[in-house]
Amino acid sequence: MCVMRIVVLVGLTGSGKSAWLERMGVGGLSSDTIRGLLADDETDQTIHQRVFETLRYLLRQRLAIGRETTHIDATNLTPAERAPYIGIGKSYGCEVEAVFFDAPLEVCRERNARRQRVVPEEALAKMALKLKPPEVGEGFARVTVVAG
Repeated sequence: MCVMRIVVLVGLTGSGKSAWLERMGVGGLSSDTIRGLLADDETDQTIHQRVFETLRYLLRQRLAIGRETTHIDATNLTPAERAPYIGIGKSYGCEVEAVFFDAPLEVCRERNARRQRVVPEEALAKMALKLKPPEVGEGFARVTVVAG
């Protein structure tokens, strides 16, 4: 059995995912960072598919070299968006868990407004409608809820 694990962060923009990683003193594979690396713009949504292909490639590379824990720092709003990480984890024999950042939309709006890179209000509202909290039934070993 593999001792490696994948931790999928789930939550709206501004729910506290990246700040939580920072407080824990760990890094993560961040979709925003990958956007910046690929397109020199962390806000470029036109390369969404390439960003997540790259993120999954990097995850596989980390697992191949035996990295113990990999955090996936993206919104991961739906079961369909989270499923690839569960599949990759199974193929490597790893445990996959979710951490759900349960922050009210109003709190996310306030935090978003204070960010250097502000997500447009209409995009945040669409994300909130799309958000489905993760469940063990999706294939996660556990789901931890972080109140926001």
